[in-house]
Amino acid sequence: MRTIEELEAKLAEPSDALVQDMANIEGDIMLLGVGGKMGPSLARLAMNAIQKAGANKQVYGASRFSSASLKDELERDGVKTIAADLLNPNDLEQLPDVKNVIYMAGNKFGTKGNEGFTWAMNTYLPGQVAQKFRNSRIVVFSTGNVYPLTPVLQGGASELSDTGPVGEYAQSCLGRERVFEYYSKEYSIPMSIYRLNYAIDMRYGVLLEIAKSVQEHRPIDISMGHANCIWQGDANEIAIRSLLACSTPPNIINVTGPETISLRWVAEQFGIRFGQPPLIEGEEADTALLNNAAKSFQLFGYPRVSLMQMIDWIAEWLQQGGEVWNKPTHFQERKGNY
Repeated sequence: MRTIEELEAKLAEPSDALVQDMANIEGDIMLLGVGGKMGPSLARLAMNAIQKAGANKQVYGASRFSSASLKDELERDGVKTIAADLLNPNDLEQLPDVKNVIYMAGNKFGTKGNEGFTWAMNTYLPGQVAQKFRNSRIVVFSTGNVYPLTPVLQGGASELSDTGPVGEYAQSCLGRERVFEYYSKEYSIPMSIYRLNYAIDMRYGVLLEIAKSVQEHRPIDISMGHANCIWQGDANEIAIRSLLACSTPPNIINVTGPETISLRWVAEQFGIRFGQPPLIEGEEADTALLNNAAKSFQLFGYPRVSLMQMIDWIAEWLQQGGEVWNKPTHFQERKGNY
């Protein structure tokens, strides 16, 4: 992959399993918050799966669409776009009723100093959406941040682990889950709660941030010594397929790759590819923000893109001067300040 077009095409390649599941998903699909990092590629993936399945259904994408070009691109790809401010009751009410909703709206970065907006987006809005789409299946995007830091030797928090969000962003995300959970029980809405740590492609993500630091010979703080990640295309597939895993009460699903990744090891891998050793600062803590995604592998199989493949792709992408986004993950954050 050497161009954005090739990258987007790769992200939008459906597996045979997704095509089969798409044939079994009844009704149209609405993506709320389609303008975020994962939304456009998820929409294109859904459209390609529908076409390969020979299914007769529509993908809708709702967003503020601050970028008019994105709206045009998605329309060109067959997505029915709707410009809407979801916090505006009139905009929300005018959205078409559909059988399937993937809820991707939310706020993370910029929470500090703007806590009220974060809580409105992450905790107030879910109640309004649940009431609007009380007759739908809903996949709720959430985050592994609802878990506390866990001992690295335990292999990450599972869906049975206690929650323990650190900081206002993580607290508001648990609030989002609890509000959706309430309405799931109140109206018997089938839901899946999709707890993600971390999706990546070549333009953003924890692996890219480490790779750039190695390439630019900048120090890497490894106090948060371990992490999980998953190729965005695989994460998008799981989100769509989770529509068939919805239940009441909600089915909680951790979503990430299978490895507990040593960030020191990742830095050394990029050092090999770039021909210079990484500059390491600090020592690995005994705890980290980690997910155990064994349940998702049982439901959907293992990710198609391996960790080593992601490392190779990102190294090649940077070496050829590929476009990157200035959207840091703040993976080093241990106190929940976003």
